[in-house]
Amino acid sequence: QVQPVESGGGLVQAGGSLRLSCAASGSIFIINDMGWYRQAPGKQRELVATITLGGRTNYADSVKGRFTISRDNAKNTVYLQMNSLKPDDTAVYYCKVQHLTTRGVPFDYWGQGTQVTVSS
Repeated sequence: QVQPVESGGGLVQAGGSLRLSCAASGSIFIINDMGWYRQAPGKQRELVATITLGGRTNYADSVKGRFTISRDNAKNTVYLQMNSLKPDDTAVYYCKVQHLTTRGVPFDYWGQGTQVTVSS
């Protein structure tokens, strides 16, 4: 089992910044892809950004140029630096990590979520 735990959410004014962290712990062999997703009230969960083990990144169009995803493989931790925040960024942010077993079988694990609220 792998447990991702998010931290760093909170309340910020529009134009401000926040940095989210997600540390994976447990019986880890290899953490492959890592990513951030978000879900606003009444909406479906959507991709925010992902990063591969090799560092290749992918972003939703709505956050390009404002958010930066990064990872520390030694710490099994992924970060999301969020700048120029907008009220539309208000959501619960979830971390997802893909774990590879010793046999190369992938499993996805989700964190419990952290609330980000951007006031206008």
